[in-house]
Amino acid sequence: MINKIKKLADNIFDDIVEIRRHIHKNPELSFKEHETSNYIKSVLTRWNIAFTDNIADTGIVVLLHGRNADSKILALRADFDALPIIEENNVEYCSQNKGVMHACGHDAHTACLLGTLRILDILKKEWKGTIKFIFQPAEEKYPGGAQQMIEEGVLENPKVQNMFGQHVFPDLEVGKVGFSSGNYMASADEIQITVIGTGGHAALPEKYNSPITAAAKLITSLDEYFLPYRSIPSVFAIGFVEAKGYCNVIPDSVELKGTFRTINEKFRSSAHTQMQEIASSIAKEYSLDVNFNILKGYPSLYNNEELTHRAIIYAKEYMGVNNVVNLSQRMTAEDFAYFSRKVPSCFYRLGSANISKGIVHGLHTNRFDIDENCLKIGMGLMAYLAIKS
Repeated sequence: MINKIKKLADNIFDDIVEIRRHIHKNPELSFKEHETSNYIKSVLTRWNIAFTDNIADTGIVVLLHGRNADSKILALRADFDALPIIEENNVEYCSQNKGVMHACGHDAHTACLLGTLRILDILKKEWKGTIKFIFQPAEEKYPGGAQQMIEEGVLENPKVQNMFGQHVFPDLEVGKVGFSSGNYMASADEIQITVIGTGGHAALPEKYNSPITAAAKLITSLDEYFLPYRSIPSVFAIGFVEAKGYCNVIPDSVELKGTFRTINEKFRSSAHTQMQEIASSIAKEYSLDVNFNILKGYPSLYNNEELTHRAIIYAKEYMGVNNVVNLSQRMTAEDFAYFSRKVPSCFYRLGSANISKGIVHGLHTNRFDIDENCLKIGMGLMAYLAIKS
């Protein structure tokens, strides 16, 4: 089976590269991926593959049946939105949509999933069960397409039992893949704070109540609260401070914005309460108002230990022991986490870097690119995992 899959991956490789480059040249932002969705549907139509569309507006689902279709229900997912970044790569497939770029590899994810679908369709008499292919919009922008697709029933009819997702990884050389079992990626909450005091002339302190002093105390108090919890792990950081005053002008308010991330959902909940209490305490101490808002984002991503363990074994069979590595936990976030909270799932990384070619730039940067050979590995490995799992 491994040889059959690899041969098919070789045979369709040029077509999958062309698909990836078309999507890369024509990126669209989250919740606006109408042309990308139409293009994916055109490919499926060309391959005579039936699909269901208009899920979360631009999302698409394909059901592929093997032998004994009810024996297992597996889902595979790829995302297809882009980011608001001006691409600086000098390549023929550079973004034609100024200010929008596939800087996170979602073009590669979609191309790989289409390749996996093509392989499994050709081999459908040689594997058992039903495979649900989920083409998801809006991973990059909260509330995310995954949550909306789940709400619209994407995991039902038939009910998904296990699920896989993969993501290109510029920290890993092409030809390798990485896995992490258990808690893998962090939740991501946005913190928005307004400290409201009374402004005035800096030379007349008896006439103002500076929100800047209170904001400074709030930042340090929050930092001190989180210091003992770094080992969970968790991250709290204020990245935006705006006080529209001047050297001799005290403003009426200060705006603060930051992020809170953690691997532990129980700690996430308790930290939300503690942050609010710290803000209330500062407001009382300085006799002013603190509006403290937590915009709850994606949950932490949990890789089912049993499924991930089996996936590692199958990946080593397909790629060789030395090409499968263990990954550390990451404080980045991913809306595949919503799927992982509903069904046993495994989200793994596909090596996409090539130092000799200068393909080394990080995700979400204006020179991010992939070694396209990873597409061949990505579609083949995902097909093998789908058959074996």
